[in-house]
Amino acid sequence: MALFQSNNPVLKESIFNKAAHADGATMTIRGTVNKMSFLLIMLMAAAVFSYGQFVKGSSNVFPLVIGGAIGGFILALVIIFKKEWAGYLAPAYALAEGLFLGGISAMFNAQWQGIVLQAVGLTFGVFIAMLILYRTGVIRATERFKSIVITATVGIGIFYLIAMVLRLFHIEMPLIHSSGTFGIVFSLIVVAIAALNLILDFDMIEQGAAMGAPKYFEWYASFGLLVTLVWLYLEILRLLSKFNRR
Repeated sequence: MALFQSNNPVLKESIFNKAAHADGATMTIRGTVNKMSFLLIMLMAAAVFSYGQFVKGSSNVFPLVIGGAIGGFILALVIIFKKEWAGYLAPAYALAEGLFLGGISAMFNAQWQGIVLQAVGLTFGVFIAMLILYRTGVIRATERFKSIVITATVGIGIFYLIAMVLRLFHIEMPLIHSSGTFGIVFSLIVVAIAALNLILDFDMIEQGAAMGAPKYFEWYASFGLLVTLVWLYLEILRLLSKFNRR
């Protein structure tokens, strides 16, 4: 069913189609919200710890950032391919990402005081705004809408991948790091695409609950939404840093 197309790699049509006739307890929106709240608490707790280590001048911050980034990436891959394990691994992913985000945030805040609070506030503000727009029907996850967002997201992913490869050869992509007009416009576009991903995620969660996906999909869907929120926060943080450098 084309209804379940999504650009989020952890929320795919085939996954819900396989689960549509699952027996036993089924996924609910309320259950997903509760689990998402728990994951956010786990992430923020780990972020506060990592942030505190930086403030204290601990030499453990860099290993926490690297370990969190690598650990989070590995856990995300495992969850994507072993979705039944999401209830066990999603909290670990939240902790790993929290360690990574806390350290990165502290480094940004050391250069521009208050930037982290601004980024956190804007991230939750965008989340709430997108949820309201989705629930009121102002923005609908139509097939055309999905195609546009998916295409844009894939394009951004390819661009970032190329930038990572070039950076190995000490070549920087100016749009990603530049605080000039084009660099800021690029970041604004990326933030907008990340925000629109939330609409697709909301739609996927709602449709999954309607189709009677198995109970563990509450963890899986919560994990998928957390992935989008982490991306959105990092892009907003990058955008604010560009404004501060001007």
